[in-house]
Amino acid sequence: PQLCPPPPPGASKQAVREKGGDYLEASGLAAFPRPVHRRIPNFQGSHQACCSIKELDVFNKAREIKVDPDKPLEGVRLAVLQARKTLLVPTPRLRTGLFNKIVPPSGATKEILRICATSQGIKEYSVPVGLDGKARVDLVVVGSVAVSEKGWRIGKGEGYADMEYAMMVSMGAVQEDTPVITIVHDCQVVDIAEELLDDHDLTVDYILTPTRTVKTNCKRPKPQGIIWHKVSYEMLEKIPVLKSLRYREKQTGKDVTLQDEHSDLANANTPAALNEKAMAENIRPQAAMGSAQVGQHYVESDSLSPRLGGSGMITTVYVGNIPPGVRVNELKCALREFHATPLRLNWQGAQHRAFLDYKDKATAESAVSSLKGLSLGGNTLRVELAKNQRNKGQVEINSQK
Repeated sequence: PQLCPPPPPGASKQAVREKGGDYLEASGLAAFPRPVHRRIPNFQGSHQACCSIKELDVFNKAREIKVDPDKPLEGVRLAVLQARKTLLVPTPRLRTGLFNKIVPPSGATKEILRICATSQGIKEYSVPVGLDGKARVDLVVVGSVAVSEKGWRIGKGEGYADMEYAMMVSMGAVQEDTPVITIVHDCQVVDIAEELLDDHDLTVDYILTPTRTVKTNCKRPKPQGIIWHKVSYEMLEKIPVLKSLRYREKQTGKDVTLQDEHSDLANANTPAALNEKAMAENIRPQAAMGSAQVGQHYVESDSLSPRLGGSGMITTVYVGNIPPGVRVNELKCALREFHATPLRLNWQGAQHRAFLDYKDKATAESAVSSLKGLSLGGNTLRVELAKNQRNKGQVEINSQK
């Protein structure tokens, strides 16, 4: 096998990535999409490496397998579908949830299964699985830019594979002994200095290349869940499902302070800090902010706000799929937590829905994006701008089409 020269001592993760990408390109081993830099590189022989997964006991025993959407893992996705196992693929950049489950049409031909394994097929044949989807993942397959025989892995640097794994731990979808496999070219197996590893980095148990299978016997523990103090507000905004997990973990009493939250709270006179303080003391945010803000933050569901009178700007958001056991207070609490408190809340629990009025379209749209992926009482809520802004009675019908 062709081996990439080892990274120099003291090389950073980024240096290892650059060097590996350069070598794959220069040696003619890189495959579409090119160039392979800044992505999980595809390589000549990836399909062969993927096929060897069928010889592994851990693959044959697994029922639900999570495989990343990267191009070099296409052969694994196909093998999972051909073996009629459940294939879970993370949603791109986790924008719309955590997983998509690929469901081939009944009686799918080999050709259709081949399409299902591609990024286009994932879009066409997938159904989302929310946090409450009760996924039990038996095997995890990730791409890598570089990996060592000890099982230490370097990804493309955006942290999504590590984050997906941590989220699966938090959901109870993976256990400590759930095996992790990576598929790489022989030249991507390099020595990696242990000091490059962080406690949130995912390690691997098996490495499959076009020429060999390596069992790493890695003893380094895998991430135990989300390390909240390493998560930034920016990441929280980018990954809606992460907000939902944070809310869920906060309810159980876990410390979910974010990386950049300490500095925010140090400046205790900011509205955000007052809001946090209000939530901590269980008082309504506007009470902490003085009467000037009343009305903008919260109006009880059964009271009408005079400000709603003749204004044509009010925009309504529809919240559906509310499970029977959830009470209005749980929704209010979640709305406060996600900084999406409406002017008025019209609760219709018997119909499993609620309508939230916001002062204008921009505020309503921002609330919709904040609440994406929110899960209450075991259901991922459906949150969207109400279809018919004037006659709420028709909203449910229209929005279900």
